[in-house]
Amino acid sequence: MREITYLEAIREAMTQEMERDDTVFMIGEDIGVYGGAFQVSNGMLEQFGPDRILDTPITELALTGAAVGAALVGMRPIAEIMFMDFTTLASEQLVNQAAKLRFMFGGKATVPMVLRTPAGSGTGAAEHHSQSLENWFVHVPGLKVVMPTTPYDAKGLLISAIRDNNPVLFIEHKLLYKVKGEVPEEMYTIPLGESDVKRKGTDLTIVATSIMVSRALEAAEKLAAEGIEVEVVDPRTLRPLGAETIIQSVKKTGKVLIVHEAVKTGGFGGELAAVIAESEAFGYLDAPIVRLAGREMPVPYNRNLELHTVPQVEDIYNKARDLVKGRI
Repeated sequence: MREITYLEAIREAMTQEMERDDTVFMIGEDIGVYGGAFQVSNGMLEQFGPDRILDTPITELALTGAAVGAALVGMRPIAEIMFMDFTTLASEQLVNQAAKLRFMFGGKATVPMVLRTPAGSGTGAAEHHSQSLENWFVHVPGLKVVMPTTPYDAKGLLISAIRDNNPVLFIEHKLLYKVKGEVPEEMYTIPLGESDVKRKGTDLTIVATSIMVSRALEAAEKLAAEGIEVEVVDPRTLRPLGAETIIQSVKKTGKVLIVHEAVKTGGFGGELAAVIAESEAFGYLDAPIVRLAGREMPVPYNRNLELHTVPQVEDIYNKARDLVKGRI
């Protein structure tokens, strides 16, 4: 099978859905002539024209509101916000309108829209362009939240998100855009709400999200050289959550390490820990549930400081090794 980048997989998903369905269009800042802040939509203006690739002024609130309105009248917009940090400016429309309208109108109105946004650190973009705010939105009933790790997952999940009749926040880590993986040329879907076991193991379960899945897999290979077999589970969608896959993995290994980039306080790891603690997996645990997350501070601009604010491969390796050996 051919290999393409995560970025190309996202572009292909959008292109194929726009070719298939005339109600799908894109709206966002600099997505047209410029091709998007990370060049995800590069070339799409030439293919689909300015009526379906809509450049907007720099106003996240307005462009998100336009997407909500378009979705309400039968369109399927894909809105792009340049950096996840600025979903804060769009929150009124996303949280108070998009997430609630289906409930407020008794199911007679739907909001089939996707809001795509790059998140996370690692590019030296400093405090205002490096945050991981996914759990802010996981908290909101009516929103679906997707965080794919691989190019294959990115394409399949984005097609599913575009076809979904609910608002979906689709979060793309900046450092994943250039990662390559096998992706079919034809259209395919991955259901929202299904976790995926990225690596099988027997000694420890690591549940990781986004870029941390890649780092967990790298740490798992180092641990395998020492005879420690780690199972790595990627939720892929945070809401709805495919909890059963996680629960069964924890029952098998008896130990679990949860890793994410966002700060620990109020992070998604707390929700995962609660899901495990409230399930039948709790009785199978041989050690405490352990979380490894970002430091309790804004992401700094300095490269060395930036690396130390979020978990790296060595951090995951050390924490997992200590957990397996009973040092935690």
